[in-house]
Amino acid sequence: MQIPGSKSTITRWLEQTNGVWFSIYAAGSAFCLYTCVYSFRKTFSAATFQGMEYWNVSYKSWLVIFQVVGYALSKFIGIKIISELKASSRSVGILIMVGIAIGSWLLFAIVPPPYNIIFLFTNGLPLGMIWGMVFGYLEGRRFTEVLGAGLSVSFIFSAGLCKTVGGFLMRDWGVSELWMPFVASMLFIIPLFIFLYLLNQVPPPSLKDEELRTRRKPMNKGERKQFIATFLPGIILFVLAYMLMTVFRDLRDNYSAEVWKSLGYGNSPQIFTTTEIPISFMVLIVMGSLIVIKNNQTALMINHAIIIFGMILLGVATFLFSENRIPAPTWMVLIGLGLYLGYIPFNSIFFDRMIAAFHYTGTVGFIMYVADSFGYLGSVGVLFIKEFGLAKVSWLDFFISTGYLISVAGTLLMAGSMFYFYRKGIAFRTALAIKEN
Repeated sequence: MQIPGSKSTITRWLEQTNGVWFSIYAAGSAFCLYTCVYSFRKTFSAATFQGMEYWNVSYKSWLVIFQVVGYALSKFIGIKIISELKASSRSVGILIMVGIAIGSWLLFAIVPPPYNIIFLFTNGLPLGMIWGMVFGYLEGRRFTEVLGAGLSVSFIFSAGLCKTVGGFLMRDWGVSELWMPFVASMLFIIPLFIFLYLLNQVPPPSLKDEELRTRRKPMNKGERKQFIATFLPGIILFVLAYMLMTVFRDLRDNYSAEVWKSLGYGNSPQIFTTTEIPISFMVLIVMGSLIVIKNNQTALMINHAIIIFGMILLGVATFLFSENRIPAPTWMVLIGLGLYLGYIPFNSIFFDRMIAAFHYTGTVGFIMYVADSFGYLGSVGVLFIKEFGLAKVSWLDFFISTGYLISVAGTLLMAGSMFYFYRKGIAFRTALAIKEN
């Protein structure tokens, strides 16, 4: 057992090794850990629960709604908890949250429908905290682009992997739709312990890291309010854009089984993984390459440009599919690439560069959870609109229409955010020059 205050052999090696090996170790550990965590949340979406309906709403939609409500509430709670969380509490916090999530799946399997719907809420509520805890190990470093990209692509890859695992459990092992999420969780629990231990050996940012990316520390209530007041117009613009991306990402994540079934791939569990692997690699390459940009203001602008490109790609790909110019698998890969080129930066790199560009001492976890909380609130709202106002519209048609809307509106909002932070950067550099003179 490690003595409190002492450093493990792995930690000492990480402090002495070069950036390449450090990045491989930290990004790999975070990637594998969050892949395991994702299995406790999204594996159930591989099931369709066909024919099950309560109060004129499909059973699966009730499950998705309750889980997203819990996840959204978790993000609002996380604004305070994650921004104030000490580094020493991360690993224990992750284990507690995962334990509650797994317990919820066990109760979901035991308690008969529709009474087990509530356990999707208790599953989503703790899991919303974990992303901020995991990213806390990686933020504020010279290599955060690579580390953040490695962590972020985990939920692209794991979204496909978890649904593939769930599909095989039902098709080949004969596991029922109700027991499948708990059985899948058991397959990932031991790997989770291993990768959490490995990630917990990562040392805090060095003095060189703090020099390039500013020091990271918990933020109290007053500091959080000051941060919001300083960047309010830009925050409003990019949070609205992020809300749209979260809505589309949740639709693609939760109802891809229904979309694939309508496209003729209902009995091919491997399709979930085969379409997500190329997306993961392409996003990882694009996001990781930003590490070569040392100027934080420039990097922030390029992050905006990447997000805008992703939104445009989403709309163009949907148009080509609607016109029968590309096949369904190509469409799903392209809209996934466009979506995640817009979505991934907000979960790591965008906010890290934003804090560094304006020399702010704080934590990415705070602003990330502000964006996430409103993002999932928007997701809940759209689910209610679909189920209670547009119930007769197929998920494929709703998916296509939403893609067009998000492409146009998201592009305009991010263009506005880019203009705001460009002007804000000029004013900041001018004030800094005057102060130094």
